Order: sequence, then structure tokens, then C-alpha cells
Amino acid sequence: MAKRTFSTLEAFLIFLLVIMTVITVALLTLLFVTSGTIENHKDSGNHWFSTTLGSTTTQSPPITQTPNFPSFRNFSGYYIGVGRADCTGQVSDINLMGYGKNGQNARGLLTRLFSRAFILADPDGSNRMAFVSVELCMISQRLRLEVLKRLESKYGSLYRRDNVILSAIHTHSGPAGFFQYTLYILASEGFSNRTFQYIVSGIVKSIDIAHTNLKPGKILINKGNVANVQINRSPSSYLLNPQSERARYSSNTDKEMLVLKLVDLNGEDLGLISWFAIHPVSMNNSNHFVNSDNMGYAAYLFEQEKNKGYLPGQGPFVAGFASSNLGDVSPNILGPHCVNTGESCDNDKSTCPSGGPSMCMASGPGQDMFESTHIIGRIIYQKAKELYASASQEVTGPVLAAHQWVNMTDVSVQLNATHTVKTCKPALGYSFAAGTIDGVSGLNITQGTTEGDSFWDTLRDQLLGKPSEEIVECQKPKPILLHTGELTIPHPWHPDIVDVQIVTVGSLAIAAIPGELTTMSGRRFREAIKKEFALYGMKDMTVVIAGLSNVYTHYITTYEEYQAQRYEAASTIYGPHTLSAYIQLYRDLAKAIATDTVANMSSGPEPPFFKNLIASLIPNIADRAPIGKHFGDVLQPAKPEYRVGEVVEVIFVGANPKNSAENQTHQTFLTVEKYEDSVADWQIMYNDASWETRFYWHKGILGLSNATIYWHIPDTAYPGIYRIRYFGHNRKQELLKPAVILAFEGISSPFEVVTT
Repeated sequence: MAKRTFSTLEAFLIFLLVIMTVITVALLTLLFVTSGTIENHKDSGNHWFSTTLGSTTTQSPPITQTPNFPSFRNFSGYYIGVGRADCTGQVSDINLMGYGKNGQNARGLLTRLFSRAFILADPDGSNRMAFVSVELCMISQRLRLEVLKRLESKYGSLYRRDNVILSAIHTHSGPAGFFQYTLYILASEGFSNRTFQYIVSGIVKSIDIAHTNLKPGKILINKGNVANVQINRSPSSYLLNPQSERARYSSNTDKEMLVLKLVDLNGEDLGLISWFAIHPVSMNNSNHFVNSDNMGYAAYLFEQEKNKGYLPGQGPFVAGFASSNLGDVSPNILGPHCVNTGESCDNDKSTCPSGGPSMCMASGPGQDMFESTHIIGRIIYQKAKELYASASQEVTGPVLAAHQWVNMTDVSVQLNATHTVKTCKPALGYSFAAGTIDGVSGLNITQGTTEGDSFWDTLRDQLLGKPSEEIVECQKPKPILLHTGELTIPHPWHPDIVDVQIVTVGSLAIAAIPGELTTMSGRRFREAIKKEFALYGMKDMTVVIAGLSNVYTHYITTYEEYQAQRYEAASTIYGPHTLSAYIQLYRDLAKAIATDTVANMSSGPEPPFFKNLIASLIPNIADRAPIGKHFGDVLQPAKPEYRVGEVVEVIFVGANPKNSAENQTHQTFLTVEKYEDSVADWQIMYNDASWETRFYWHKGILGLSNATIYWHIPDTAYPGIYRIRYFGHNRKQELLKPAVILAFEGISSPFEVVTT
């Protein structure tokens, strides 16, 4: 056998792994902090970043007690409520969640993240559901449990585990830190109670607003294909599915978008929900701006179109662009190429002849990741707009729901009359560490790895213990890198108990999936659930997959795709029969709904809510301004004049933006304001939710920092006199006194924008 050699990067990473492991082991028992005391602060519940005077229908104050519910009456349609609220969390001193890249921490804001809630209720008020599309990478179990707890305290049994779906859009540019299982906490570099509370409050507030806005209306449904925005990033795995099955489909990705048009009884627009399968990874792993990526940009464009005269994030119309079976679907449509040579690396290992797998990366259609996000997001928006405008088929029928908690590590699956298999305790394979063509890891591990490596196996065994024969056998042919299902210190590394849930609205069945189904997995799943409904009398159901819902359990491939052990298969944590198990479980839910036997179903084992979590290793330190300066002072002024298409850049004396997630005195980091002679005052034209603005924070030493605000002047900007305002919060710490967080602001000098 050839001698094992390591690159400089691998040698460094091995050294780093050992050092981090020693530190982690030493700190695990020291860094516990009781929930509610981590970065402890009183949650204000006011996370809506309005920058205009007055209120709109999406800016109602949070409900503090059970409200008077609408007087339900008989009519043809549903009661419909929509709501939107900010759930951005920290934009500094926290990892971005999704790529798992060391050092990809948040350093500012491109767009705010929103929670968009849609409540649909029967005309007589007997049943209702809440679908919430959240601009996060995924929903953590802890988030869902806390949201349900707060909803129960406000509304009693009105909004429950069976009729509330929380679904993440899967942006890879949102904050981490809101998890309770150890693997995710380690990836987050600790639990951030500050961000957790912010997100929970935003989700609950969006539901509050939707509840307050309930009014009689109608739901129209439409479908259509979206072209030129997707590729399958594991095509060799897809080809392992039976040829007879593949022949039924024209593409190796699902191109269909499903749109619900929500209107009142007068036909006035209320909102939109769409589901489409695409990874929001147009913003790559070099990005440090918090943002909602391509799907968020589509929502932004739709809401700006419908809410004319409102700033981004405001206005009555709410557009949710939700995730679906996106597991193997990439928006980087130019495909994988070796970045050092330009040649294609679209092979089953996603590796390059020179440089290996770390050189094989896919790119989007734009000149950079910002342009690619705009291109992909705009195409998605345009198709949704077209489908929304032409929607004519009305949805009718009752709102029904079924939910169970299931121990996914111990599900017996009846494949046929003679063959029964089981799911496994969670484990991640080697190819998990390879990353994907959307974001490589930098390690010399390739996708499609089906054998372990003696060095990494030995290192794992020494640090974490050896995987049991049971888990090794169950997960085959996956070579196990991390046997997470057998790691329990300080808490389990992966969930055992997961949510399975279906909500039906007339002939539409929304299946809330706790992970990322691949294209063919999604097709098999939808077909099986549709057949189950039909078998028990509910004919012609439309089944839509709401991905990344309620709890995160990584990927779900087909059995055939699992054999290839590319990234998605290596991340199918419950083993080769995961998809079959989910299909069986959701068929049970469909049958219960169709036969009106939901009440007879067991609720299942309740998931844990851990009291002690590992705190963030990043300390809170006092902010300082340079000698002779104050927070908000201008360090680099704007030029006197700019033309449309140019970029305004102003640098201020800054403070850590995470303070603004703790004290919401200011409701935006920035405004771009235009002086209006007619009112002799400054009018806000853009805020930090605008895609034309960027807020960048540069962290210095000993509490010093700068904030840079960019405004990319669009073609639509009116000529005139403008200024930029910066809003921040600084942490002040005096000896033997508790820290206080103080609001401040800065204002640039006026500048002129000209069109020629």
C-alpha cells in the first residue's frame, strides 16, 4: 500500500483539529449555561424594522393576550391572514449557516431576513393552519418548540404542532447559533441566545400579524415550469435510479413551481405562497453579508411590485417563496469547472486532475455572486408573477392536519410482503466532509468516497470513540466519518425524534419534510402520498413538498443514490432506507386524514428541549471610539456628486452590530434619504432591507471598529440631494457595573445624484 501523504492544508487542519478537540473537551463541561442566561437579555418582542411614520397592516403590535377572534360566517372560500416580521438576528460575531466553512462569519448585512406567515381557516372557524416561510438555512427543533410554546401561551389550542408548519427557504447566508444538537452547535461555534430569541420573536410576530389580519378570501392555484435556473449537482447519482423511472421525466431536476394566489372576496391581492426546488446558494462561501439569496430576492421583487410606495419589508402584500425537494438542485447553472484550468469537472467524484476536489466549483450566470443572485432570483420572480396573474383554479374544501413525532433511528419499513428493513442511528459519511460543487470543503476528500481512510478513522476513534458494529453495518455502504447517533456529550449530536406532518387545504396537501429531499426522492414521495390519498377516497390531490420544515435532519436520497455516496447520500443520516421510512410514515398521515382517524393516532415520543447549551466562544466586549472621535462620526465622507450607476461609500466610527440584535432602539442600520423641497424635509428612499444597499462592519482591535455603508445607485433613482444615515448601538462597560447598550447615529454630508 502506498504511503499516505498530506497536503500542507491537510496537515494544518489535522493540527487544528487536535488543538480544537483538546480545547473543546476541556470546555464542554465548563461552557454550559442555563437556557435564558446565555447572553441574557430581556426580549423586547419588537423586531420590526420600520423606517416610516405610522403603521401598515403588516406592522401591528404583538398580541399579549388572546384576541377576539373574527366572527366566522358561511361563505365560499377561506379566512386568510398574512403577516411579515423581521427575524434577522445577529449580523456579526456569528457564523453563517449552510456551507460549514471555517471563518465564514457574518460581517454585515445585504438584506434583512423575514418570517412570512400565512393563516388559512375554514369559513366556520372549525379548522385552520399556519404556514410560515422563514428566511433561514433551516428550522431547528429548538426554534419550533419555543415558537409553539409562545403560541400556546397567547392563543391556547388554536395554533398547535399539527397545524403550524415552519419551513426555511435554505439561504446559506443567514446566522447560525439557534440549535440545540451538538453537531449544529459546534458548526455554529456556540449557541447564541441573542439570535435565538430574535428569530423566535420574529416568527411569532409574523403569525400574530397574520392572525390579526384574517379576512374572508379565496385561494387560487397555478403551476408552471421555470427554465434556466437549475442544474442537478449530482447527476451521476441521479443516473443510478432505474432507467424506466427516469424515462418518465424530461429533466433531472423538478422545474415545476406551484403558486397559491391569496385574494379577498373583492379580488384584492393579499399574498402569495410558492414552492420551488432550488438551493439558495447563488451567494457562495466567500460571502460575509447576511442575506436571503435568490429565493429571498424573488420575494423582495414581488413584494416591491405589489407594495408600491413602501420601503422593503413593509406593506400589506406578503410573498413567500418556500423551499421544496432541492437536495441535489443547484442554481449555479454554468456547472462545475476546475478553477485553475477552466476544464469541466462534471464527473462522479467532482475532482480536478490538478488540485483535486478543492478546485472543482460551479458558478452562476453572473459576473459575480451578487449578479448571479439577481439573475436567478429575477427569473423565479417573473415566473411566479406570470402564474399569479393567470391563476384561475379555485381551491375548495376543508383544512385538515395530521402530525406525529417519530423516533427516526428505529423505524421498521415494510418494503414488500417478505422484506422488512430498518432505519439507523444517525451517521455522516466521508463525502459529507467533501462539500459540494456549490461549496467545496478544502479537504482532500472526494465525493463518492465508499471506503474509509485509516488515518481519519484512527483519529476519530481516539477522539470520539469507535463506531459500533451495529451502526457500521446498518449504514452500509456509507463509510462512517462521524457516528453522531452514538455521541451524546454534552447532548446528542443529532436528533432522534423528528416531526412528520401533512396539512391539507382542500385538494392541496402540504407535506412538511424535516430535511432535503433529492429530485427523485421528491418525485417518489409525492407519487406515493397522492396514491395513498386516492386509495381512501381523496382523489386528484396535489401534493407539495415543504422542505426544511420543523427540524433539520440533513438529506434524503433514494436507495439507489445512496449507493454512490456523494455528498447528499453521505448526509442521509438515518441510512439507506430513510426515504422508504418517510414514505411509510407520511402515507400513514395521509390515510388518517382521508379516513378521519387522525384523533386515533399516537402523538409519538416528545422531543427534548435541552436546558444547558454550549455558549458562544466569542466574548462580549465594550465598544470604543478612537481618541477624539465619537460613535457615528464620519471617517470617509461621500463625494459631492455621483451619477446613476455609481456607488456611494461612507465610512463611520462604528460599534459591534450584534448589539442591535439585543437593543432594538433603532430599526435599521442605515437609511438613504433624499431632500424634498416640497416638504422641506428628508424622505427615506432606501433602508438596509434594500438590495441596493450594503452594510459592512470592519472589526478592529480592543473594541474599535468601522462601519461602511454602500449605496449602489440604481437607474430608477431620482436626481437630487441625498444623505446617508447610520444607526448603531455601542456596548458600554464600566468597572463593577453591568454593561449597557446605547443607541447612536451618524449622518453623512449631503451629496448630489445626477442622471447624466
